[in-house]
Amino acid sequence: MKVGKYFWPVVGVAAVAFSIWLLYHELRGLSLDELWGSLVAISAKDWILAALATLLAYAALAGYDHLALLHLKRHVGWTYITLCSFTTYALSHNIGASVVSGSVVRYRAYSAKGLGAAEVGVLVAFCSFTFALGTIMLAGFVLILEPGLAERFVDVLPVEASAATGLLLLALVLLYVVGSALHLKPLKLGSFEIHYPRLPIVARQLVIAPLELIGAAAIIYFALPEAGNPGFMIVLGIFLVSFSAALLSHAPGGLGVLELVFITGLSDMDPADVLAALLVFRLLYLIIPFIIALFVVLGFERTQLAHQKE
Repeated sequence: MKVGKYFWPVVGVAAVAFSIWLLYHELRGLSLDELWGSLVAISAKDWILAALATLLAYAALAGYDHLALLHLKRHVGWTYITLCSFTTYALSHNIGASVVSGSVVRYRAYSAKGLGAAEVGVLVAFCSFTFALGTIMLAGFVLILEPGLAERFVDVLPVEASAATGLLLLALVLLYVVGSALHLKPLKLGSFEIHYPRLPIVARQLVIAPLELIGAAAIIYFALPEAGNPGFMIVLGIFLVSFSAALLSHAPGGLGVLELVFITGLSDMDPADVLAALLVFRLLYLIIPFIIALFVVLGFERTQLAHQKE
């Protein structure tokens, strides 16, 4: 019996259990009436803006796959890429262990377009790296503009950061750009090697990756009330910390982890308002896309079965 087979699922369950326990202590004085009141207080305009932010986030995620295919010099139609990317992220965000689940979905989809297992592996690694690049880049800008952000998490996360940390993060991004310009040796991510993309692709990475994270964070920002709202840069910074912590926890959908970090980061706001905004985020960014993705998978498999019978 291999321990590795069960390690991450156990980590995910433990992270959910621990986060829910901490959340219970944070929210034990909160009533369902307060939560419902915060939800109905969100205006129709803010719901629309949050929905548009969701579309921006998923459009940028499709850009991840598009750039990876450009890097591999493989041509796949935009419609197919968009459906594949949407389905991959909608499933992996909810299931957890996104690299593993994303690999399975992408291999099933792109192998139908002639890509081999090694190419799909590079594609998955490229997309993961693009996400990390966007996170590092935005974290750098946020820390420069809001150097006191880390102080919001001293009771929960071992985070120490400042404007100097932000400059260091941006320097890492610059090194990546320089590496591409100088055609340095490939980056090694586990068993995969990623050759530095061409500069035009790197330039697009530096635009698309931040857009996805900005869109996702904007969902929560628009759902928060104006009273006590610290502004978009703080919300974005808290989102980067919470979403990264949720991914590292391997908890399905980041359940509990996302909420705990956000409520801690926005401790000066009403917890009911913060939780309501996170419910909007889960509905628009996780639940609705997950339901749609299931139908996309069923339609794809039905089409593949029909082709096999011909």
